[in-house]
Amino acid sequence: MSDAIPFISFLTDYGTDDEFVGVCHGVIATICPRARVIDVTHGIARHDVRAGAIALAEALPYLPAGVHLAVVDPGVGARRRAVALGLADGRRLVGPDNGLLWPAALAGGGVVEVAEITRSPFRLEPVSATFHGRDIFAPVAARLAAGVALAQTGDALEPAELVTLQLSGGRARIQDGALIAQVRGVDHFGNLQLDAGADDLAGIGLEVGRTATLQPAGGATYPLPYVRTFTDVGPGELLLYEDAQRRLAVAVSHGDAGLRLGSSRGDEIRIRRA
Repeated sequence: MSDAIPFISFLTDYGTDDEFVGVCHGVIATICPRARVIDVTHGIARHDVRAGAIALAEALPYLPAGVHLAVVDPGVGARRRAVALGLADGRRLVGPDNGLLWPAALAGGGVVEVAEITRSPFRLEPVSATFHGRDIFAPVAARLAAGVALAQTGDALEPAELVTLQLSGGRARIQDGALIAQVRGVDHFGNLQLDAGADDLAGIGLEVGRTATLQPAGGATYPLPYVRTFTDVGPGELLLYEDAQRRLAVAVSHGDAGLRLGSSRGDEIRIRRA
């Protein structure tokens, strides 16, 4: 056996008020006690597959190569498949086949192997109709971490049969001198994460240190300084900045941009140089 410590990342919408996360940790520890488990987040909004997919894909480049367990599963107990994926970069993903794993799979170079694990020989019996995280996903992830080949965890499936997920309805665009961007998500602080990067601002001639205007769809127009950090504006002021994922985001210093603007995921906003 290799001396390398096996690694599992873990992401869910379970929250931390109940025992669900701890129970899955216990299943993993029982099967593969050497595994190191890093909790990416368990704060994904309930049943929000898209938010889970974004979080997993954006975390993946900063996680050690290993097994990546993700469970946001509104279709649990229905006909959706449970899958384990082998990626081109050697990572393995485990979770429901509802699009949750797809963006992370692309970030890992694409899918080269798939096992359908609903009836995996490594699942816990009896299998609950509503807690596949405990009974299917965690046991399979632990077995993979322990060195079991992906092909042994279930029946082979063609990558083309997987459910895919497009993260954005449309890429940001320039129209009539304005950058029109879509809100990809709203984070814990109320910051609006946009489907645009700093390079998109070149199309409207906006540089750091200059002020733009922001107009939510059907809403009022607000002044929007384009700055590097939150401290470049006063408390309560709106700002445009490049976030940790090198995408544009709108925030309120010491406040909540989502509440201030009444914007949520999927909304369009218009940014124009002042």
